Amino acid sequence: MQKIEAKKIYIYCNLSLLMAAFISGLSFVAQKSGMDYVGPFTFNTLRCFIGSFCLMPLFFIFDKIDKSIKCSYSDKELLKGGFWAGIVLFIAFSINQYCMIYAQAGKAGFITSLYIIFVPVIAVLLKHKLKNNVKLSIVLALFGLYLLCAKGAFSFNFWDIWLIVSAFFFALHIIVVSHFSKKASALKLSSLQFLVAGILSLPFMFLLENPTLPAIIAGYKPILFIGVIVTGVAYTLQIFGHKATQPILATLILSSEAVFAVLGGMVLLGETLTGKEIIGCIIMIIAIILSQLPFKKADFI
Repeated sequence: MQKIEAKKIYIYCNLSLLMAAFISGLSFVAQKSGMDYVGPFTFNTLRCFIGSFCLMPLFFIFDKIDKSIKCSYSDKELLKGGFWAGIVLFIAFSINQYCMIYAQAGKAGFITSLYIIFVPVIAVLLKHKLKNNVKLSIVLALFGLYLLCAKGAFSFNFWDIWLIVSAFFFALHIIVVSHFSKKASALKLSSLQFLVAGILSLPFMFLLENPTLPAIIAGYKPILFIGVIVTGVAYTLQIFGHKATQPILATLILSSEAVFAVLGGMVLLGETLTGKEIIGCIIMIIAIILSQLPFKKADFI
């Protein structure tokens, strides 16, 4: 009976991660259009505060749910998790959003997705072993991402190097959240990390940019969408998903946001897929399915 319940929780967590990837994949257009009105630090400050505050009214409801299913979480671990996750997320958001001003969109998406390499590298350094099917899934996912995102000549420049740095911090954020998600409420941990990231972004917004209320009001649609739906909902789903899904498998599922971004472009913007992009989508789906197959003789993370 316990095995059946554990399997159900595992499936729910995987579905949460897939939904988070779906929302993130469809958010790219809103993220780019939001930058037409405000600077990167203003954008990040607003999205983080909106994401944090929109979750707070739900605390009371979820506290009741946690008590009914006898979940006991540590306030100390919540504060530690929110603090460290917020710092890492602030660094990742700041570097990535600033680079988006100068880097090519497709290449930026591919380089940012390199977190699918950094997460297993960090895991191996922490003395974990990987299943052979997981290793193969990582290679396939990386190749699929390249086919999806790479446009034309693929040369590196200054901003691409910083995008790689942001990818590392996104990977580190996944590791941190995965650790603390099992010790704290997903909703509170998500809200706290955004509050920390927002507070850290605030001084940079005023020092490096000149935010105005008319500009913020003019860009309210993409700002609210990114703040509430992407930051508040998607990242909370991601934290919930980490409760029963190991970091590397979670990373592979989250990398499917590239597939949803391409499909979203087709549905919302009327874009067409090239043969290379179709193959990339198929390879990504195969990689995610392969990573979920059980292999008894290998170690697992």
